[in-house]
Amino acid sequence: MAPYGPPPSAPSPRSLPRWLKRKVPKGDAEHFTSKLIDQLGLQTVCRHARCPNRMECYAQKTATFLILGEKCTRDCAFCGVRPGKPEPPEADEPRRLAEAAARLGLRHVVITCVTRDDLPDGGAEHFCRTIAAVRAATGATVEVLPSDFSGNPAAVDRLLAARPDVYNHNTETVPRLYRAVRGPKADYRWTLEMFRRVAARAPGIRTKTGLMLGLGETTAEVLDTLAELRPAGVEMLTLGQYLQPSPRQTPVARYVEPAEFDHLAALARSMGYRQVAAGPFVRSSYQAGEMVAGASIADPNEMQSGEDHSRDP
Repeated sequence: MAPYGPPPSAPSPRSLPRWLKRKVPKGDAEHFTSKLIDQLGLQTVCRHARCPNRMECYAQKTATFLILGEKCTRDCAFCGVRPGKPEPPEADEPRRLAEAAARLGLRHVVITCVTRDDLPDGGAEHFCRTIAAVRAATGATVEVLPSDFSGNPAAVDRLLAARPDVYNHNTETVPRLYRAVRGPKADYRWTLEMFRRVAARAPGIRTKTGLMLGLGETTAEVLDTLAELRPAGVEMLTLGQYLQPSPRQTPVARYVEPAEFDHLAALARSMGYRQVAAGPFVRSSYQAGEMVAGASIADPNEMQSGEDHSRDP
């Protein structure tokens, strides 16, 4: 496969290729999920990052919870979450999140966060309290998707002590684009070291990462990155299409065809990744419960019946 990169001019976000136009079901379950989240004063990355799968996931009574506030201390070029000075962590948030998980009947709970460079531990202790609350209220497995904790190994160790079932951290892109996409505080070498630390100190915890494609990377760069992440201890992998959340974020360099995702997924499996989800609509928590269970993963490229949300952000 030939390397790919940005065309002479970036494509218009409105000129979506046919494989990024799909129909997503809506119904009472979608409204139930949205209303419950609002009632309990919770945040979801589905909403704040303007995920294209939000209505589909809400209709299935699932969501990826966002803790530690709704403003991020970083302003990454790809992310739709608002930057700014966040409020102090809400002491009651773990209980409310656990209640939502119980009322939704979740069997696998995914918890992510805004980056909190303002907190000495990056929010690790709050993560631990949230994991404990979810386990007390449900029998669900727990997947955490924390920040890089500003390179603080003690914060990683504190989170590992809570024994999440899955430690997920998004690599997001290839090393060459790391600082441009993730900002000046991001460090690709620390990402690798963090996974090595998790694998060495808590081998029973599953590890997972995700990359976005279409930011200007080449196929060779993607494969080189995957070849470094696997021996660092990463077991599970998601590959998805980057979509510009708003005009403020970096534009899409290229829309990657489904066949290319399939090819990369096959190569990733040949490298030893145990579970791989790859496709235009795949995100870091896509079918997360199925991945943990080792179940087959549905084709994310299939068209679905229902209302057309192909223009949703």
